[in-house]
Amino acid sequence: MTDNIKGKQRQQLHDRGICVIIPTFNNAGTIAAVVGDALIECKDVIVVNDGSTDNTSTILHAINGITLVEYEKNRGKGYALKTGFKRALQMGFAYAITLDGDGQHYPSDIQAFLKANQQHPGALIIGSRKLDGVERSKGSSFANKFSNFWFYIQTGRRLSDTQTGYRLYPLKKLYGLGLLTSRYEAELELLVFASWHGVELHPIDINVYYPPQEQRVSHFRPGKDFARISVLNTVLCFLAIVYGLPLRLFRWFGNVIRTVYAILFVSFFCFCVITPGVWLYIKIGKMTERKRKNLHKVIYYSTRFVMLKHGFPGTTFTYKLGEKVDFSKPSVVICNHQSHIDLACQLIFTPNIIFLTNQWVWHNPLYGLLIRNAEFYPVANGIDDLMPKLKSLVERGYSIAVYPEGHRSKDCCITRFHQGAFHIAEQLGLDVIPMYLYGPGHILPPKTYHLKKGPLFIEVGDPIAQTDLASMGDTKTQASQMRKHYINKYEQIANRIEQDV
Repeated sequence: MTDNIKGKQRQQLHDRGICVIIPTFNNAGTIAAVVGDALIECKDVIVVNDGSTDNTSTILHAINGITLVEYEKNRGKGYALKTGFKRALQMGFAYAITLDGDGQHYPSDIQAFLKANQQHPGALIIGSRKLDGVERSKGSSFANKFSNFWFYIQTGRRLSDTQTGYRLYPLKKLYGLGLLTSRYEAELELLVFASWHGVELHPIDINVYYPPQEQRVSHFRPGKDFARISVLNTVLCFLAIVYGLPLRLFRWFGNVIRTVYAILFVSFFCFCVITPGVWLYIKIGKMTERKRKNLHKVIYYSTRFVMLKHGFPGTTFTYKLGEKVDFSKPSVVICNHQSHIDLACQLIFTPNIIFLTNQWVWHNPLYGLLIRNAEFYPVANGIDDLMPKLKSLVERGYSIAVYPEGHRSKDCCITRFHQGAFHIAEQLGLDVIPMYLYGPGHILPPKTYHLKKGPLFIEVGDPIAQTDLASMGDTKTQASQMRKHYINKYEQIANRIEQDV
């Protein structure tokens, strides 16, 4: 990996509030290499020296660029992790990647955790070890299978590696820290409590290295540790019945209620209020420019009521408006496309806007009648066929809103931009107003039938003049350059918001 790519990764980890925590106890032979390799991958490394009695402390004090936490008495891995988490929170981090100090984990896999965090913000990412062909002790293999079994009993969820210490934790979603045991079984507890509280658990494959048996440093004591784990699992099974199961049922019931409420509210609002009112308004008298303007005001005020006063259940909606934005002047509005909720987020700014839609939206039984009479047009027949109508709309004071991607993104990533929006702007001599949307793809992902909790945010950037667009090149180049801009801008927004999800 080149230095530029490595440097960008380090900056991305920092911008997303991700640090690395390395608990260590008597790992003098490996700790320097582990910490050094971790610093290559991440600029923010916290090492917790869990009362080492060898020269681990001396080695760590000689390493620059780390945050070192240490105490004299060995307290166990669970205590070391909890100490590291507290320090990370004090330093303002939102996530922590934990890896062991014995050299079995490859710090180069940190980039895989970063990618998983970007795709699954707020999730607990679990590094599932590739153990095929790896020489392991029978006790280690049995302990993992034993742990996996009890985790399934306690949570109803299957994981292939509940004993791995290579994980990314969302620090603001750590539950049960006050009950955390001090030894290595604490990592199982963290998984169990996270699962009970509805934290997404997302496994990724990681590499692992086990040195020859004679070189390994193990602090596992089969008799005492299995006895302690058995007691712990007994307690967790009891808690699963009286605490975990009710939480899971309450969360499931809450999702159903929230989704049903949102469907009923929108359906009632559209079928019983908007659609009948629009039908009567259209049928009574002749359709005039004034009446069309009033239809746009209905859309505008209805959307503002839903988004700013009522809101989608379980969501928070915020927006940011550029200082130079002026919707009284016609322009081409572009925005990334994530979900059916996108339109509602965009319509709160002005009634003088026309959206180019697909056929499904144009014929939608909930609001199709309204948007057809408000002159929202489908793009199925191509931009050029629509150009005379768009020119007329612009002359009447309307802005034209287009999704350059043409379709919803499946994973919220910015996909390829088409030229259509920039062609319209060029032909009609209009500025381009960029809108950057975050959240709808997480609240209502494709092929999902219930609303999720989370933030909705939209930022309206300052207009981009035709002279600035022309300096980029032709419309194809403009589309490509604006996509790159959107990728960077969306990453900035996501880095900020996803530290609190």
